[in-house]
Amino acid sequence: MQYLIAFIPLIVGIVALVVLVLLIRGGVKMMWQVAEPNEALIISGFSRGRPSAATTDGMDFRIVTGKGAFVIPGLQTVRPLSLTLNETELQVNCVTSQGIQVVVQGVVIFKIGDSTPFIANAARRFLGQQAKMESQVYNVFEGHLRSIIGSMTVEEIIRERDKLASQVRSASGTEMEKLGLVVDSLQIKDLEDPTGYIQNLAKPHIAQVVMEARIAEATRNREAAEKEAEAAWLIADAQSISAIKQSAAQANAETAKANAAQAGPLADATARQQVVVQETEVAKLEADREEQKLQTSVRKPADAKAYAQRTEAEAQKAADISAAEARARKTELEAQANATAAAATAGATRVTGEAEAAATKARGEAAASAIKAKALAEAEGIKARAEALGTNQEAVISQQLAENMPAIVAAAAEPFAHVGQLTVLNGGEGINNMVGGILAQVGNYLPALTTALKDVNAAKTVSAAKTKEPPRAP
Repeated sequence: MQYLIAFIPLIVGIVALVVLVLLIRGGVKMMWQVAEPNEALIISGFSRGRPSAATTDGMDFRIVTGKGAFVIPGLQTVRPLSLTLNETELQVNCVTSQGIQVVVQGVVIFKIGDSTPFIANAARRFLGQQAKMESQVYNVFEGHLRSIIGSMTVEEIIRERDKLASQVRSASGTEMEKLGLVVDSLQIKDLEDPTGYIQNLAKPHIAQVVMEARIAEATRNREAAEKEAEAAWLIADAQSISAIKQSAAQANAETAKANAAQAGPLADATARQQVVVQETEVAKLEADREEQKLQTSVRKPADAKAYAQRTEAEAQKAADISAAEARARKTELEAQANATAAAATAGATRVTGEAEAAATKARGEAAASAIKAKALAEAEGIKARAEALGTNQEAVISQQLAENMPAIVAAAAEPFAHVGQLTVLNGGEGINNMVGGILAQVGNYLPALTTALKDVNAAKTVSAAKTKEPPRAP
């Protein structure tokens, strides 16, 4: 306890020191005033402002901006002056140079200037009553606005609002400076026309715009209708193409089904056709073989015999002609010799004529002999052919039929030559029936053809025998 009592003076001293520090701090705080960035401190009493920081007429107060200052309580007074923006709405009834009444609506944005002269002027007029600044500014701008608009037309006000605002600001600049105020912005927001002049002024332009809008809308509607029609046409064309392709696909499918259904009959018909072709080839080979037999056994021997007879006749003819010419030459030489020997022109002429007559007679006899030999040779050929017909008439007729078989079949198929498109039912069976019908017709005609050929051959033989009868010798 005694120990604690010994420290009481020290504790009291510390407490007294703390209280003194607090008192000093509070006093300093009360004496040191700091200006906010958007305000100015107006300090009056006990001191004058410095001439370097005041206007030319001097000040009885001090202006502090952006820093702090000591103020002696009781001896000095400090009051703030706001430097923030202020706004005043304008609505002024004006009359233009045309005598037209208009109502101008605008807004003025202003503040106290940042320099010391502006702050000093504003402090003298508005310190403690800054609310009056708006009415003062309104009065200043109202007067200048009416004055400037009175020198302008409605059209100029509408088209040149920036020019109007610039002129109003320039005209009010001096008065605003005296009040310590600066204008940050002046905007003409609206222009009312109680008489309807502006509305009537705009009607021709509105009508023009409405007309152009209607024309543009009509043009767009027409273009839209054209595009819609074109789109509809494209859709119809696409649908048509799709339908055509679907029909073609269905036709191909039906064709494939039909081909599949006829595959068996077609294969059967093809096989039968191959059989008919082979049988036809065999028949042709047999006909060729019969013709070769006929050639070997009948025609070639007859032709050889006739050739031999013709060769002998021609040789005999040449021999007779040579003999006749020799006799004629001999007679002529004898006549010439006799004529020379007689030495008489008349006798020589007579002898020569007799020689020529003899030569002519010899030539006639030689020609008659040649004709007779040729006729005999042809008669022998006809006789050999007749004998061949008599002994092997069927072979000769078969040969003639084989030679003329292509022409016979072509004549039987002639009705089908002018048919453009032939539809055959029952597939391959129908084709076989048609071909078989043609061959059957040819087979039905073969007996008649055989009989006709016999008659024709007989007639030819008789006619040839009559026409080739050798002439009688004169």
